[in-house]
Amino acid sequence: MSGRARGRARGRARVPTEEQPVRRPGEQEQAAAAPPPPVMPQHEPQAPAPSSGRASRRGGAREPHPGIALGEGPHVPVEELGAMRIGAGEAAEAGRRRHEYEEVQTRPAHILDKRGTAGNQLPLITNFFRMERIPDWHMYQYHVDYNPVIESKRMRIALLLQHEDLLGKTRAFDGMVLFLPIRLPEQTELYTKRTTDNVNIRITVTLTNELPPNSPQCLQVYNIIFRRILAMVDMKQIGRNYYNPSLAIDIPQHNLQVMPGFITSILQYENEVLLNCDISHKIIRTDSVLDLIYDMYERRPATFHDDAIRCLVGSIVLTRYNNRTYRVDDIAWDKCIKDTFKQHDGSETSYIDYYKKNYEIKIEDLDDKQPLLVSKPKKKDIRRGQKDNIYLVPQLCKLTGLSDEARADFNVMKDVGAHTRVAPTSRSQTLTNFLGQISRNEKVQKEMGGWGLRFSPNLLNVIGRILPQEKIFQQGGELSYKQEDADWSRAMRGNQLITSVGLENWVIIFTRKNSGQAQEFVQTLSRVGPPMGMRISQPIPFELSDDRNDSYLTALRNSVTPQTQLVMCVLPTNKKDRYDAIKKFTCVDRPVPSQVIVSRTLAKKQMMMSVATKVAIQLNCKLGGEVWAVEIPLRSLMVIGMDVYHDSAKKGRSVAGIIASMNNKLTRYYSRVTFQHQHQELVDGLATPLIGALQKYHEVNRSLPERIIVFRDGVGDGQLQAVSEHEVPQMLNSFKIAGGQDYNPKIGVVVVKKRINSRFFARAGPQLTNPPPGTVIDTDVTKPEWYDFFLVSQSVKQGTVSPTHYNVIWDTTGLRPDHMQRLTYKLCHLYYNWPGTIRVPAPCQYAHKLAFLVGQSIHRDPSLDLADRLYFL
Repeated sequence: MSGRARGRARGRARVPTEEQPVRRPGEQEQAAAAPPPPVMPQHEPQAPAPSSGRASRRGGAREPHPGIALGEGPHVPVEELGAMRIGAGEAAEAGRRRHEYEEVQTRPAHILDKRGTAGNQLPLITNFFRMERIPDWHMYQYHVDYNPVIESKRMRIALLLQHEDLLGKTRAFDGMVLFLPIRLPEQTELYTKRTTDNVNIRITVTLTNELPPNSPQCLQVYNIIFRRILAMVDMKQIGRNYYNPSLAIDIPQHNLQVMPGFITSILQYENEVLLNCDISHKIIRTDSVLDLIYDMYERRPATFHDDAIRCLVGSIVLTRYNNRTYRVDDIAWDKCIKDTFKQHDGSETSYIDYYKKNYEIKIEDLDDKQPLLVSKPKKKDIRRGQKDNIYLVPQLCKLTGLSDEARADFNVMKDVGAHTRVAPTSRSQTLTNFLGQISRNEKVQKEMGGWGLRFSPNLLNVIGRILPQEKIFQQGGELSYKQEDADWSRAMRGNQLITSVGLENWVIIFTRKNSGQAQEFVQTLSRVGPPMGMRISQPIPFELSDDRNDSYLTALRNSVTPQTQLVMCVLPTNKKDRYDAIKKFTCVDRPVPSQVIVSRTLAKKQMMMSVATKVAIQLNCKLGGEVWAVEIPLRSLMVIGMDVYHDSAKKGRSVAGIIASMNNKLTRYYSRVTFQHQHQELVDGLATPLIGALQKYHEVNRSLPERIIVFRDGVGDGQLQAVSEHEVPQMLNSFKIAGGQDYNPKIGVVVVKKRINSRFFARAGPQLTNPPPGTVIDTDVTKPEWYDFFLVSQSVKQGTVSPTHYNVIWDTTGLRPDHMQRLTYKLCHLYYNWPGTIRVPAPCQYAHKLAFLVGQSIHRDPSLDLADRLYFL
């Protein structure tokens, strides 16, 4: 297992199995690379030796993906905690960090009250703690100057700390900006003799600001204080979060270790400053990267180098000697642990001697020439002066996270989930016990007492609301289901789809080995289709003698005609390049809806009816049909979903999927993609897709929509201003171009955010449980600068449900908060790959599916001949 990071912006995802519905989207652990330690060995960039060649043929190391972790909370390096330094040492850097705590004002001016009233009230407990302050609490900010000028930050800090009798022991200082809980005179002059040359240094401390408790500067200091507190209770920072290595749990059968920890942030919420705290788990392989390299060599020595690159490049590794994480950008085959490098003092040392001297680590693998892993510095590292590549010893590195192969293994996920899926009662108890443990620590009491701060011992109580249950309709009438289950698969049995499309002229391609499975599957399809209203005729069969990519493409060229409605390919294995070739041909070269099925899906005969039913529903969608609908009271409404996926084939390029509804029931869609560069989430080329969508809407409805609501997925908090200033004007301008200057639709733009750490629990007697689907929270833990709300739209059977956060950053729709919340919930019912509610509105999930298909497999614009069908399901 490689432990490849599975963020949306990267990863070699396994080929989707189309006949299986996409499950409710869930959060995945993100292992973010931490800054390198200041003593990490460095090399000047060198050209690879001619014998290595492989990394250079790949085009060198990849750039990191900026934007993945934006808006996920402040990050403070470990070295800042020890000395309570709050910046990088320069005023500009300190200012940049303070902006992380300044929320962008996106709340429309006319929204005076963003709270809804629909539904029944539900008392909830959430994973927030109040931060309490002593009466008449203040924090003071000072600027510190040195004469003569002192360049060394360490020296500036050391000189000032000699005046502890005046400043007190409670302080936060980065060498230039000083925060104290006490007020000094407007200007204070101090003198200190520098021991190196006995020169008297004049230190001028100037009061610059008296800070309110919710100011960005105070929020920054609160978070630094709390991170220092976590270090006091023996928590270790790994990446962005803190973990307890002593409580790690081994899963020996899979060579894995699960390390528990916490995600924390202190921010200003609706009425007060709150600590958000949630459980996190770091998954680490127990064997080293060197062990994996040996295993790969023993299995396939001929392709060893390529296998290692595929497995390791793009992964996140942990070095336990300093608890840092790094992204592996390349493998330096021409370097080894016996090589030497130049240290900061100019002296030369080998990697072997370096680790022995600095970490008391003896590298035992001296006979074999193990290569070094390359981690390129990120932009923030470069700003701190770290410009050279970091070279890591495989023997000292361990992979983090789960590989795609591991995630596809049921036993692995079951064993890991036993430790990572924490139920609401256990989660709340763990959080409360954790904060209690912190509060009882003497060092913590002294630190918090010095600042006049404390945390409430109890989780915050809030009031949510359960929205009314949505009615689901098919051709036979309303379906009966339980809202708490959020699943109507049973109720659909025997009911006809709203709009069914007959399959009269279609092709099925299979290998000789899978001939029996293909024939049985076609027969089953013909049985399950008629009860749903689908007439499925016999297909034109094409049997292949082998499973080469060219054989499938040749069969497609020979079989697909302008009259072909659909092509189905039964594949013997889940081979990505073959899947990509088929999809590229059927989406670009000769556009026709296609369905790909892996033979193992058809292997269990007892599951054949279930699989055939799901595939038949997918086929109906790909042919332009509709499955079910909900009540949509609004008329002349267009809903647009947008999401971005980073192209796996072309470095620096991303693809944005844009989906727009074409009817009043919001069940038919028009899709387009646009490409952009530098792994950015923000969409640059909105005009063409949006104009095309409005033109198509006019063609279908003979009018333009009166309201347009855009659900924008994949945007971090740090990008809100750019979306508001960059994308929204593009949208408004596109609508004017499409409809003319007199066209003034009512427009709403909603940012959808899944990667959040807020959790909510409902009481069920003495225990806590997940709130039911339809639970809305729009008070207390929302932001005063935003028009936002949380919605729990899905049901989970294990662990704690993850809500979704919605932030309306533009609104001229005239809809009340109730209407916006109800519409959002309705849209979570309309994703046709799952007979139940999902975590995001259906247009967002459709946009993600489209962007994923193009970014992973097609890498080009799909044909517009398919744009009015859900061909990407």
